[in-house]
Amino acid sequence: MKTLTRNAYAKVNLALDVLRRREDGYHDVCMIMQNLSLYDTLTFTVEEADTLTITLACDKAFVPCDARNLIYKAIALMGETYHLTGHVHVELVKRIPVEAGMAGGSTDCAAAFHAMRELYGLDVSDQELMKLGVKLGADVPYCIMAKTALSEGIGEVLTEVAPLPDCFVVVAKPTISVSTKMVYENLHANELQHHPDVAGMVDALKQGDLSGVASRMENVLETVTTKLYPQIEEIKQTMKESGAENAIMSGSGPTVFGLYTEKATAEQAAEKIRQQYGLSEVYVTQPC
Repeated sequence: MKTLTRNAYAKVNLALDVLRRREDGYHDVCMIMQNLSLYDTLTFTVEEADTLTITLACDKAFVPCDARNLIYKAIALMGETYHLTGHVHVELVKRIPVEAGMAGGSTDCAAAFHAMRELYGLDVSDQELMKLGVKLGADVPYCIMAKTALSEGIGEVLTEVAPLPDCFVVVAKPTISVSTKMVYENLHANELQHHPDVAGMVDALKQGDLSGVASRMENVLETVTTKLYPQIEEIKQTMKESGAENAIMSGSGPTVFGLYTEKATAEQAAEKIRQQYGLSEVYVTQPC
């Protein structure tokens, strides 16, 4: 029997631009992706068996533990691709908010790809894992890479960039559900009049200029989501009024995050948001 434990880290989009809707229905994007210190923990156990079987358990009852789960899908895909056998059991401790625009499912999926490679001693590169990962989700390749990155194409074309300078990141998830499909269907990407300065953000990251990064934080999906869910904009403003360098929505939402230079200020802002909006999923994190 072999056992392996991995942490799977949340991500936010420091900038998110949508360039166009493609003929295949997907969208070309241009984003800056950043990992945060908020993480799920996955413990993998492998026992010998004649065929590949998979079981999954989670500490949160609302998380599906069958073939719908991306962890399950990653293990099955690795088994099919590399002809693996054995009984794989995964225990998931879920901390990253679900359906939050923080790649919680994708990062768990990426952890499963990494774990299967290590447990089975496979001579497989990260690039090969990323080619498999994109079959399961556009964010999975980034989560396999797990470094600050410029993300293009549908999200699978990744270029490493300088990391976000040291700071504190307050993350708040409102108690609403947002359909990513609905947001993209209502975006009208080809009609956008303004786009984030992603190139300028890449330069600011290279210079270690937190203010320069913060001033360029922007997410075009807010043009859809904040109209439907005003609380997202309200939380953004509360963060800014509480000392954030800037605050935006991550992904298609509804999670909002803000950058702070001081830990005490970040913790005070987090507590204010918990009290003012009655939210339980509010965290003070750091870039990682």
